[in-house]
Formats: sequence, C-alpha cells, structure tokens
Amino acid sequence: MVHVLSSRVLLRPTDPEEARDFYGRRVGLAVQREFGTGPERGTVYFLGGGFLEVSGRSERPSAPGLRLWLQVADAAEAHRELADRGVDVLRAPVREPWGLIEMWVAAPDDVRLCVVQIPDDHPLRYRPGI
Repeated sequence: MVHVLSSRVLLRPTDPEEARDFYGRRVGLAVQREFGTGPERGTVYFLGGGFLEVSGRSERPSAPGLRLWLQVADAAEAHRELADRGVDVLRAPVREPWGLIEMWVAAPDDVRLCVVQIPDDHPLRYRPGI
C-alpha cells in the first residue's frame, strides 16, 4: 500500500469564478493556498481532513454526479447559514433511517454536497462497551 500523506479533490470547473464564489464566499470554506494568476488560477480550500482544489477550466463539467460529504457540528445552523448566503439547498436537514442528519446542497457543475451531522448517540460517535 502506498503511504498517503495528504489528499485533495481536484475540480476543473466550467466557470472558475462561479466555483470560487460558491465554495469560498457562499459555503465559506477557508483558503489553504492560492497559486497562479488570472481567471483559471488555483484555490485550495480546507475540507475537514482533506482539501478541495478549484483550478483550471473545463469545457464540460469534469465530474458530473460528484458528491462531497461535509461533516458539520450542527446541520440546522449550517442550513441557516447556507440559505442566508443564497446557496441552493435541495433538501433541508433530515434524520435518515441510518441515524445521520443529512442536508443536500447544489454546487456548480452538477456537484452535490451532502452536509452531515453525526448525532451524539450515533455508532460513528458512540460505541457502548469500548
């Protein structure tokens, strides 16, 4: 197995300015670094334990159907913040049968964000007897 030290998701948007506006201003991801110049310059955002790089340009959406899973502390608060910033919330937070609280958001280029809250009593957070 290759020893992976870091990882990131690479997006090549059809409209780089729209993508940077969405991920940076509307979603509010913090910038880890920027590189290059001009409209197709690169911006790398912190994404929890990984990174999201938005750079270059694609004629067509490079990853239609891509889904990003973003864990947050409070899905209801994330819903309010994103809606206030004009983000297209496809579905408000709902507790799913598997116990997670999930909200779905539309991003540029047919990317979807699953914004997830793990409740205190969920097995991902709590394991009795351990």
